[in-house]
Amino acid sequence: MRTGPRSAWLGAIAGLVAGLVAVGVGAFVSIFTGSSSDPLVAVGAAFVDATPAWLKEFATSTFGTNDKAALRVGEIVVLAGLAAVAGALATRRWWWGATLVVLLGALAALAAVRRPDAGMLAPLPSIVGTVAGLITLRALVDRIPRGARPTGASVAAAPDRRAFLQGSLVAGAIGAVALLAGRFAGAGSRAVEAARATLHLPAPARAAAAVPAGVHPDVPDLGPWATPPADFYRIDTALVVPEVDPAAWSLRVHGLVDREVTITWDELLAQPLIEAWVTLTCVSNPVGGDLVGNQRWLGWPIRELLARAGPHADADMVLSTSHDGFTASTPIEALTDPDRDALLAVGMDGKPLPLAHGFPVRMVVPGLYGYVSATKWVTDLEVTRYADASAYWTDRGWSPKGPIKTESRIDVPTSGTVDAGRVVVAGTAWAQHRGVARVQVRVDDGPWQDATLADSGGIDSWRQWSWQWDAEPGDHVLYARAFDPDGPQTGAEADVVPDGATGYPSKHVTVR
Repeated sequence: MRTGPRSAWLGAIAGLVAGLVAVGVGAFVSIFTGSSSDPLVAVGAAFVDATPAWLKEFATSTFGTNDKAALRVGEIVVLAGLAAVAGALATRRWWWGATLVVLLGALAALAAVRRPDAGMLAPLPSIVGTVAGLITLRALVDRIPRGARPTGASVAAAPDRRAFLQGSLVAGAIGAVALLAGRFAGAGSRAVEAARATLHLPAPARAAAAVPAGVHPDVPDLGPWATPPADFYRIDTALVVPEVDPAAWSLRVHGLVDREVTITWDELLAQPLIEAWVTLTCVSNPVGGDLVGNQRWLGWPIRELLARAGPHADADMVLSTSHDGFTASTPIEALTDPDRDALLAVGMDGKPLPLAHGFPVRMVVPGLYGYVSATKWVTDLEVTRYADASAYWTDRGWSPKGPIKTESRIDVPTSGTVDAGRVVVAGTAWAQHRGVARVQVRVDDGPWQDATLADSGGIDSWRQWSWQWDAEPGDHVLYARAFDPDGPQTGAEADVVPDGATGYPSKHVTVR
C-alpha cells in the first residue's frame, strides 16, 4: 500500500485550531503592548476606519448600540473561514497554507502599526501570534492520517486520527485560555479603572440650575428625564474602549492661533469647572429612535481654552482628535459662543466620565450632533477652516456641519395593543439650544392636538410631554410633532445621511 492525501476536512479543523491559537497568543501578548495592538482589535479598527457611510449606517440602523458586537462576530466568521481554508490548503501543499497564515498575520501587524496610539511594539502580538499559529498548524497537519492506496508493498501505518484529535483539543484549549487572558487581564485597563475609581472631581464653580420637580410627567413606563449613564447610548468608532491614563493625558491647541497651548489633566481640574444639563443626539438616530440621552455634565468651557490660544479671525472650524484617531469638525462659533455651554467634560452624573463615554476628557457641545462635536478621549484641537481640513465622517459623505434638528418621540403606550377608553400617550422631544416650545399629537388623519408639556430643564435638554386620548376600538396610528421657537419639526421624510433624519414619529396601536 502507499499513502494518499490527507483529509482536507481535518485540515480545515487544524486551520481553525491554529487560528484560535494565533489570535489567543496575540491577545495575550497585547497585555504588555496595549489593547489596540491585539490582532483582532487592530484588524477590526482598520475595518471601521475603512467603512463607507452606507455600511456604517446599515450597521447602526440594524444593530443600534450593538453594532460593534455585530462587527466582532463578522470578523470572527471571516477569520475562521480563512483559517479553515489555510488548513485545507496545508494538507495539499504545506506552503500554500503557511503563506496564507503569514499574509493574515502581516495584515494584522500592519493594521496595528497604523493605529494612532501605536508604539514600537505594536506589531509584536501579530508576529508572535502568527508564529504560534504556524507551529500549531504544522504540528496538527502532521498528525492527520493519510488515506491508503493499494500498492504492491506495505508501509507503516498512518498516524492515528486520535493523536490529531487530542492535539487539536490541547492546542484549542491553550488558544482559548490565552484569548480570555488577553481580554480580561489587560494591565492598562486595570490601571485606568483604578485611576478613575480613586478620582475625586472638584466642586463646580457654577452648579447646574436646579431641576424643576415637574420635568418628568407622572406617566408609568415613561423613561426618566435624566438618562442613567449605564443606559446612555454609545455610538463611536472605537472597537475597544481606549485606555487613557489621566496622569499622562494632555490637550494641545494649535493651528490658526496666536500661540500654541497645551493643558494637562491637573491644570484642567484646577480651572473653574461648570455643570450643565445637555442632551446629546447621534446623527444616526432614526425618527423616533433612542440614540439620544440627557445628563448632567461637569467641565470647563472650551471657549476659555480657545481664548488662551487666540484664534485667528479667518478660522471657522475646530478639528478635534481623539486618542484613537477619530476626528470631528466643529463650527468655531459654537465653541466660542458665550451663551452656549460647550465643555471639555470630565464628569457625568456627578462622577468621573465612564471609560466608554470618554474618560478622562470628552467634548460636549449643545445643539450639534455628536459626529461633529462630541469627541471622546479628546487629545488635540486644531483651529482651522472648513476649506482646509475635513473630519472622519465628512470624508465619508456626511455634512461638515451638524446642527440638531427638532425631533420628537412617542414612548407610551409601550404596547401595540390598548383597551378602549382614556389612554395616556407620552414621549420626549428635543431641540437643543433652541428649546421645545410645544408638542402636538394626531390620531390617524385627524387634527393636531396640543399635548401637555412637562416643566423645562433648560433649552439644552430634552422635554417630556403627555396627552390624554379617548381611544376608540380599531387600528390607529399615532403621530407626534414638536415645535421650537421657529415652528414645528418637518414632516418631510429624510434618511439620516447626510445630516440627520426627519419626519413625524408614529406608533401603530390596536384598540380593543
